[in-house]
Parts: sequence; C-alpha cells; structure tokens
Amino acid sequence: MKNIILLLIAALMFLLAGCSGSDAYRGAWKATDASGQKFELVFEAKDFTVKDSTGKVTSFSYTQNQVSISNSVETYGIQLKDGRSYKINFPIKDNEKVGLILDQNGSPMYTISRTGYMKYEEIFTLQ
Repeated sequence: MKNIILLLIAALMFLLAGCSGSDAYRGAWKATDASGQKFELVFEAKDFTVKDSTGKVTSFSYTQNQVSISNSVETYGIQLKDGRSYKINFPIKDNEKVGLILDQNGSPMYTISRTGYMKYEEIFTLQ
C-alpha cells in the first residue's frame, strides 16, 4: 500500500513538472504594461513569445506548475526555463478574454486582452 501511494505521488509530481500550458491562455494576446507600452504575446503549449512595439520578438520556454480556481476566478502559474515564475490571472468571473500577468510578488506586469489593448483600471470596470 505504501509503495502504491509513493508511486502515485511520484507520477503526480512528474505530470505537474511537465505540464503544458492551459487552453485558457494559449493563443494571441494584446498586452499593456504599467507604463502604457504595448506588446503582443502568443502562448503555445510549452513556449511563448513577446513582441514589443519596435517589432523585436523574444521567446521563452515555460511549464505550467499551478492551477487555482476560486469562485470562478482562474489563476495559472507558469515557470520559465530560467526559473522565473509568473501567474496568469483571469480576475473576472467566467471571463477568459481579459486578464493579468503577475510577477512572483503578485504585482501586475501586463494587462492582457484577446481583442484590444487595455489599462489595468479598465479590466475592473468590466465586472
């Protein structure tokens, strides 16, 4: 019995370590940072790209390491290959079309929207 439990725990840890990104945030996003600069983000299963206003594209590999759903508000944790961690948060109940990307301390880095560029304050006026 003890061996079965250990095997199940090991399998679960393996699955969490190698999880690809959720369908909730995969795809293209319009992003705005705190200073108003605009970016385009594209999330794939195991990597994402950030394109800035000059057209420079930077790619990052990641794994999804957390899922939290509370009162229909979803948060997904991702960890980059270099060790940095971020959270993709959908703060409006049952709405995966607008959200926030938070840093390790929970501070907003980007607002994200499927349809257009938004400021932080605009997301919360949609509720």
